[in-house]
Amino acid sequence: MLVNDKSYQTVWMEGNSVMMINQNLLPFDFVIHECKTHWDTCMAITDMTVRGAGAIGAAAGFAMAQVYLEAQEAENPSLILEGRHDIEATRPTARNLFYAVEKVYEAGKLSAVNARTEAQRLALRDTEDTRNIGQFGNSLIKKGANILTHCNAGWLAFVDYGTALSPVYTAHHAGKQVFVYVGETRPRGQGARLTAWELHNEGVPHLIVPDNAVASLMAQKKIDLVIVGADRIAANGDTANKIGTLDRAILANHFGLPFYVAAPLSTFDAACTSGKQIPIEERSKDEVFFQNGIDSNGNQIKVRVSSPGSDAINPAFDITPAGLITGIITEKGIIGADKKSIAAVLKQN
Repeated sequence: MLVNDKSYQTVWMEGNSVMMINQNLLPFDFVIHECKTHWDTCMAITDMTVRGAGAIGAAAGFAMAQVYLEAQEAENPSLILEGRHDIEATRPTARNLFYAVEKVYEAGKLSAVNARTEAQRLALRDTEDTRNIGQFGNSLIKKGANILTHCNAGWLAFVDYGTALSPVYTAHHAGKQVFVYVGETRPRGQGARLTAWELHNEGVPHLIVPDNAVASLMAQKKIDLVIVGADRIAANGDTANKIGTLDRAILANHFGLPFYVAAPLSTFDAACTSGKQIPIEERSKDEVFFQNGIDSNGNQIKVRVSSPGSDAINPAFDITPAGLITGIITEKGIIGADKKSIAAVLKQN
């Protein structure tokens, strides 16, 4: 990812610190956040300083490496299991988090240095996988296509490239003149804040659209296909993604539009037989009650936008049934959202 002509990854490790782009400050301020301990990294995952399936996974892998380094320095091996529990308690839905923690935990049994090496290997693989997703997904995009996306599944959601946006970037660089409708994605506005910032930064033509305007756009035939990301995919193809994804899938099905999910194999959970078994994170009601922005002087502010006397509910994800998904774009190719196709591709992992 290029920002002001400098290349950045979303999250990386320097010494014993985990470095990351502070996504809570975007699009108004571009700031690098340092996590000196595994607990700092846990807090960054929890408060969404770093967010998105792959970026969470990479951060969690680095945090597990930090645990081993901290335990080594303290000469206290009992800290390792405690640290692993801390990391796995941060966000329950994203499969990539648990995948990375398990890999680094096993590698660290040899040495703390080996844990760090494995965490860095996983981050590199994330970049390679999402680049490949872009290549395969590009084959689905015709010249002049109008694409709808939801939430943010681009650079910022992974170490680089992204999933849902990786095919868009590939098509854009190939001169296909694509156009993106960016669903704003209430309540945190990851589409309006992050996806739009990425696309603007990359020079991809786009418009931010209210979440409740999508049906109207589809009815007017202004959308050709939908591509979204995923936080966990069950063995039968049911997919957990940012709240509102199910709405998009139902609408795409109604209007006869292709609906694709883009995700690396690390997002698949073979032990989860269906979407009913995927835990859904419930986040703070304050995300519904308040919105963040900037005032006329450019200062970041928090404003209440709801009735002070009302309560709220804030599920972070929903489950899209496999039957509404046209296909899944992986680093190994485009597969069906069904048990047989998923089992076959997971054998390659």
